[in-house]
Amino acid sequence: MAFNYNLDFEKIDFRKNPEMYRVGRGEQGVLLVEPYKSEILQHWRFKNPEIAAESSDKIYQMFLDYKEKEDFVGMDMARKFLQMGYSRARLYTNYKGGKKYDGDGKVNDRQNDPVKAESAAIFMEKWKLAREDKNYLMRKKDHQKKYG
Repeated sequence: MAFNYNLDFEKIDFRKNPEMYRVGRGEQGVLLVEPYKSEILQHWRFKNPEIAAESSDKIYQMFLDYKEKEDFVGMDMARKFLQMGYSRARLYTNYKGGKKYDGDGKVNDRQNDPVKAESAAIFMEKWKLAREDKNYLMRKKDHQKKYG
């Protein structure tokens, strides 16, 4: 089942109501699902490789902590933040200020920012660990089978 953007995200505690959570595709819902968004977002940074390493380490540790607590929704949200760390750092690698389009809707010239590229690679490493974790994959399959 697709991610449902029509839910009242301001009122739903997905830790108490995991049955309402849908995995969706990619990063869908990453900035909506509470209390996970508030727990993880404060640690999400990719400005340079040092900051990206600290951030991705912390978020991956949160993934492992959620795993220990058998909290699939938390695991999936941590995985989404790791993915978003990669994708946003790549966007900033390719486009100054992370802006692909100018004010007129035209695509800006591409650049290659090696600092942001390294940050993206750091997040990719942790994202790959999370998305390929056997326990995560089993829980994801179970969650989708049970709730959609």
